[in-house]
Amino acid sequence: MSWDATSSTVAWTVAIIVAAVFLVFAIISSMRSSKRQREMAAADERLSDQTITYAFIINPSKPESEEARATIETYCAEHGIVHPLFLDTQLDKDGRACAEEALERGADVVIAVGGDGTVRTVASAMAYSTHAFGVIPIGTGNLFARNMGIPVNNIEAALAIATSHGSRRVDMGRMNILDSAEPDHEHGFLVIAGAGFDAYMINDTDPALKKNISWFAYFVAAFKHLFGQKSRGTILIRTAAGVDHALSNVQFRTIMAGNCGNIPGFSLMPDALFDDGLLDIETIDTRGGLLGWASLFGDVVHKTLTRSSRQSPFATHATVRQYQGTSAEVILEKPVLAEVDGDILGKSDHFMFSIDRKALLVRAPKLSELGSETGTLPPVA
Repeated sequence: MSWDATSSTVAWTVAIIVAAVFLVFAIISSMRSSKRQREMAAADERLSDQTITYAFIINPSKPESEEARATIETYCAEHGIVHPLFLDTQLDKDGRACAEEALERGADVVIAVGGDGTVRTVASAMAYSTHAFGVIPIGTGNLFARNMGIPVNNIEAALAIATSHGSRRVDMGRMNILDSAEPDHEHGFLVIAGAGFDAYMINDTDPALKKNISWFAYFVAAFKHLFGQKSRGTILIRTAAGVDHALSNVQFRTIMAGNCGNIPGFSLMPDALFDDGLLDIETIDTRGGLLGWASLFGDVVHKTLTRSSRQSPFATHATVRQYQGTSAEVILEKPVLAEVDGDILGKSDHFMFSIDRKALLVRAPKLSELGSETGTLPPVA
């Protein structure tokens, strides 16, 4: 083949590849645009609620916080929402303290503007109150918003949902660090709390890397702890019927309790529902080196595709055991790192997971596949 013919072939190949890449990006862009339009259309169908006081609790450490603040101010002005309250979280004033202040100042609906950490702490103050709780997700994870069907990367649609009627009652999990001397040793969570591998992975994730490559940063951190020390101990589970079961000499790399179990692209706990009054408790163990982790990944894919909690028959080098109950007390031989919704709590060898059934009134869209929408509940009882 002559040089000219070779050059022509290479040029055509490059042109085809470039055209294919542009086509893929065009399709993705079109899909995102269509999704935004559907989200806004669904939000516009709701009955707006302008006559009450809204408080927005903002995490200023998020890079998107100032842009989100400006968008909220513009939205409120355009939709007749007057005198909204804005409170910023600080190092010595978390979302819970801000939410308590907002309620004292007369807020009817308190809205968390931030990631899962901000949402978690604000929700801790809103539990068992007669006031509605809204979420404007900004940042990377936003697992609670995703599980609730609240639009991510679409602040206007999330605002429309948070400032209109249409709510559902949602459970809230608790992780009680029983061997802690701290006065505040009970921590609320909305998605997943855990101890072991997952906590070490979260703790070692580089924030700058997370900002640049999003969820993939967790995989980078995970490699540091793939072959870390396993935990061993006793788990005391109380079922929905009030019956206690003791699991002795249990070995695992991580233990998790889930209120809802979906993460971007995967389902860790397909049976977990945020309004069933139950926790889904899961212990995970691997063996055989990388083969064990490959088996575990295959099991997660299997659960995601089948929407079933049954373990994959091909996960021969991973053991995933799942239980349901209203509480689970864990007593370990050695302390391990613990976390709630991505916030690190420190090490513990004695802790308890529990659930507060339908403790939160959350403004959220209808999830047709789950049903049980609460309709148009007023924000204040």
